[in-house]
Amino acid sequence: MSARLDLIEVFASAQGEGPYVGASTVFVRLGGCDLRCSYCDSPGTWLPAKRWRLETAVGSGEFETFDNPASIEELEAALKRLDFARQRFVSVTGGEPLLQPHAVRALGELVAATPARFLLETHGLAVEALEEVIDCVDVVSMDWKSPRDARYAGAGNEAEFASQHKRFLEIAKANSEVYVKLVVTEETTADEVVGVARAIAEVDPTIPFVLQPVTPFAKVRTSPGPEQLLPLLQRAQEHLADVRLIPQTHRAYGAL
Repeated sequence: MSARLDLIEVFASAQGEGPYVGASTVFVRLGGCDLRCSYCDSPGTWLPAKRWRLETAVGSGEFETFDNPASIEELEAALKRLDFARQRFVSVTGGEPLLQPHAVRALGELVAATPARFLLETHGLAVEALEEVIDCVDVVSMDWKSPRDARYAGAGNEAEFASQHKRFLEIAKANSEVYVKLVVTEETTADEVVGVARAIAEVDPTIPFVLQPVTPFAKVRTSPGPEQLLPLLQRAQEHLADVRLIPQTHRAYGAL
């Protein structure tokens, strides 16, 4: 039986976060997430949707809608309409893509037949699901979550964020390219950033670490200023070889 996917949208744009910012990318956004991050800029992805939308052409900003769940054949046809084989990346995002590992694998196998690279955007906690799909992923973009900013949606589900993140990172590093992003809010402390940097260094001190100032959205009204961000950059690079301060850029070119 063909894989069925809960989609939110498929569109073409440029990468808006991390070390590949600005690279041409087709985004496949899946529905459903088991975290509730206080700064989430896409809360519409927390639950699966009844319908999903497809951008009609690269850069058009116009969309057609279809019923969920979608088949992998429908997804392949959507990708071809956006000329996915000519883009630098196809990114699977969410929500949390690893709640649908069968969808991640099916998409990865489609991308593997093209020159494009397959990028997985993930909250970095679904260790077992990562093990199922890591062989078909080229790049893992891993968010390192703070328990203060992110909570599990499931009642009573206690997560040991740090230990899960570290095991996730070990698997990703052993099998693919990986970088780590940490969203920095006004509540983020130097001790938190140093703790994350040290944990990354224990896996591999050359793993790129991106400090990403939170983008104001919904209840988040302000971003941290340079007086907070630049000292955090200095502290993190005491432990890692490649630390970068990169804000989100996607709103500048119309991506969601």
